[in-house]
Amino acid sequence: MAAYARLMGEIQDDDGVDIAIVGAGFAGLHMLHRARGLGLTARVFEAGSDIGGTWFWNRYPGARCDIESVEYSYSFDHDLEQEWEWTERYATQPEILRYLNHVADRFDLRRSITFNKRVTAAHFDHDTATWRVQTDADERVEARFVVMATGCLSSTNTPSFVGIAEFGGQLLHTGQWPHETVDFTGKRVAVIGTGSSAIQSIPIIAEQAAQLTVFQRTPNYAVPAHNGPLDPAAVADVKADYETFRDENRRMIGAFGARVGRNEISAQAVSDDDRLIELERRWEHGGLSFLGGFNDVLLNQDSNELVAGFVRDKVRSIVDNPLVAEKLVPRTTLGCKRLCVDTGYYATFNRDNVALVDINDEPIERFTSTGLIAGGVARQFDVIVLATGFDAMTGTLMKIDIRGRDGLALQAKWEAGPRTYLGLQISGFPNLFLITGPGSPSVLTNMVVSIEHHVNWIGDCIAHVNEHGLHAIEATVEAEDQWVDHVNLVASFTLFPTCNSWYLGANIPGKQRVFMPLPGFPGYVDQCDQIVADDYRGFVFT
Repeated sequence: MAAYARLMGEIQDDDGVDIAIVGAGFAGLHMLHRARGLGLTARVFEAGSDIGGTWFWNRYPGARCDIESVEYSYSFDHDLEQEWEWTERYATQPEILRYLNHVADRFDLRRSITFNKRVTAAHFDHDTATWRVQTDADERVEARFVVMATGCLSSTNTPSFVGIAEFGGQLLHTGQWPHETVDFTGKRVAVIGTGSSAIQSIPIIAEQAAQLTVFQRTPNYAVPAHNGPLDPAAVADVKADYETFRDENRRMIGAFGARVGRNEISAQAVSDDDRLIELERRWEHGGLSFLGGFNDVLLNQDSNELVAGFVRDKVRSIVDNPLVAEKLVPRTTLGCKRLCVDTGYYATFNRDNVALVDINDEPIERFTSTGLIAGGVARQFDVIVLATGFDAMTGTLMKIDIRGRDGLALQAKWEAGPRTYLGLQISGFPNLFLITGPGSPSVLTNMVVSIEHHVNWIGDCIAHVNEHGLHAIEATVEAEDQWVDHVNLVASFTLFPTCNSWYLGANIPGKQRVFMPLPGFPGYVDQCDQIVADDYRGFVFT
């Protein structure tokens, strides 16, 4: 607010700021830096005791990124790119957190961040065209603009198991892991869930625990990471022309993996032998680029089955016990849930101290003081780990009392599912921006690339508002409706909506099933650019 006041020649309340930013992860830190570069005052509110966002909370054993380190990093500062040295192909949580701390220190960001303060409400005042933001400490601040940098995977999902409060052992959630080291040595451990966090943590827990029992509902596809120390020569090659490296990745559908490439040919257009050669090559390379072996894996069910069959056969070849292997073999469409990247996950089930329980056959009935009952069998555990995921993309936003024009509540606006324009704004909520909101590519991409695109778009938009002496910008209902239809149409051409994934909110009881992300990063960027070129088509200014 201070910078705008100087621009308009007005006097504003000293307690006000131009931009209130919610969240201090990758998105919030970059938004703060960009705001300062525009000469705006900004304040960040963070529920945690330090920066990091998802990398502050997710400290479970084996937590690491599934995008390669040299790609999962900021591009906004050339010197930062050159000076930071990643140690592994896929960075661990501690290393990513060190990187973010380095960024915060390098750009002196902490002085504008308020920690241990969770934003509970944000109400728009039509008369003053400002937002009134409130925290759980009853602290209030006025801001012209609010940017929700709350992250797509920041609201943990804890199923309402009967008797869960009775359990007398240690109960952990992978998304809210203790800061101190958890020692599983000699303990009986249960892990509930087999999503990404479970697939990363299970091999490490199994090495320590006396007995590990994994409770699985739906087996997930996982491809090997083949992680290891980075080759200095390969890193030097990237840094020699980081700009071109970044640009090449931005033109990929998922904004990563350009050096590996994507084959523009159908899985059905090649011989069985040639298909096997290509899939083996990508399996040996490792990582999410496995899905880029053919151009129709996520578009054509028959092509998908050909590639999925390869992964299923890999599971059978790794797991010694045929009965266990068949339980671990995924039956869903490959890629309709986020593909997991693992290190030794399937081989872990060859260990004598690891057991697998299929809760479709032996459902979890209740927790007890000493463990849980599944399939009528009482099992005792010292530690139970809930690897049960998140209320993705909308969970954190829906927990905040956000009220726009005429007191419209976001909870009411999104009662039938999230509706946005470009995943950036919501009609009825002027000057409120989302970073990687529903309706944008977000979780289908390298998140850092999507975050940077949104931060830059929002920064340019706010600069446009200020430079033209305007007070507010808001998406129109018509543009929002058209965009929601567009996202649904694009998704309908893919196989993404064909299974019950968190992309649809299917993991949360009672949540409306709407496919939330938009496939295709380059096309999305082109649309955003054209909308700006058309004088912010679909937005109104006041």
